[in-house]
Amino acid sequence: MAKVAIIGGGASGLTASIYASKNHNVTIFERNNVCGKKITITGNGKCNYWNEDQDFEHYHSQTPSILSSFLKSSIMNETQDFFRELGIVPKIKNGYYYPNSMQATSIRNTLEKKAMENGVHIIKDMLIEKIVKKENKFILNPEKEHLQFDKIILACGSMAAPKTGSDGIGYQLAASFGHTIIKPNPTLVQLVCDAPFLKSWSGVRAEVSISLIINNTEMRREKGEIQLTDYGVSGICIFNLSRDVKKSLEENKRIFLKIDFFPLFQKYSLDDLLKWFDERSEVLKGYSLDEMLEGILPYKLALVLIKEAKLTREMKWTRLSLEEKRNFIKTLRNFSLEIIDTKSFDHAQACTGGVSLKEIDMENMQSKLVENLYLIGELVDVDGDCGGYNLGFAWMSGIKCGKNI
Repeated sequence: MAKVAIIGGGASGLTASIYASKNHNVTIFERNNVCGKKITITGNGKCNYWNEDQDFEHYHSQTPSILSSFLKSSIMNETQDFFRELGIVPKIKNGYYYPNSMQATSIRNTLEKKAMENGVHIIKDMLIEKIVKKENKFILNPEKEHLQFDKIILACGSMAAPKTGSDGIGYQLAASFGHTIIKPNPTLVQLVCDAPFLKSWSGVRAEVSISLIINNTEMRREKGEIQLTDYGVSGICIFNLSRDVKKSLEENKRIFLKIDFFPLFQKYSLDDLLKWFDERSEVLKGYSLDEMLEGILPYKLALVLIKEAKLTREMKWTRLSLEEKRNFIKTLRNFSLEIIDTKSFDHAQACTGGVSLKEIDMENMQSKLVENLYLIGELVDVDGDCGGYNLGFAWMSGIKCGKNI
């Protein structure tokens, strides 16, 4: 029975420990005073731990062909079986899986309890800063504790939400064994703009259709609610668009969001909407522009859009020129917002980049460079959309590693 050390007691580490402990003597080293700290803040504390839509488009990597071969139905089915066997009863909302308690601590507590039942030894408040390999043994913190193990699983997380313990130490440990680290950037994060009207629309939520434009090319489109803030934009749609922003800005590319604030009228042509506003002005005789938008758009947003169309709130639709009407509709339907940055790792839910999948055997997550070294979870170059996908990969990689170590 081999001695296995797991560095990190988060989602992937706890999962791997439950499987590995069936055949090995397993110890988890967790730097925090509790395991699964990041689990407890996911899904606004409710833990969206899975999604029934497991289409490959929701997962991302610089080596998509390798990732695609990993994301097979067998591991996905096994993950759902894993949670059933743990006794987690899901509450499913629009395909999103939550524990029926709607408390993220239910997931964390269940994983930790099962690990301990399996005989996993959990050491908390211990940061592993250095690992060296001598002959066939791994030595942890050689200048201090000098702990020896036969196998090591790095499950240290990325750099997202560093207050939970993910500060990038895992990248340093992996790099010390010769692994290539694809530069991490924040993703699932808010986007920062520089515009004079941001304070005016701050606090507004709006249903939109929105596109990310990088160097005049549409990269991705989302539809749903966004939050307008005094620094820029936030919300699930924005998070899903944020993946390539930081890297593209570092490459001096120009980035814009194109926002349709009238998504209910998406199939309407410009002429259709001109006619619609003409008919509305007939019903609402004498109404000003801001009054005509009442009940369609949040008031603060309507005022910003009117001003950006170079009109004033008191103006009447019937008195606008055809060119002013067309420009007003274009402002509502094709609002341009330049992105100058993302929020920092402190605000990010995940990271792009990490250990290259080219250097990992995806059948058991073992390093191709160092025998008996394994890398799982957020540490590797896989990230997902909002909706349980990052946790999904954590569970899947933990299962693959723990079963086959």
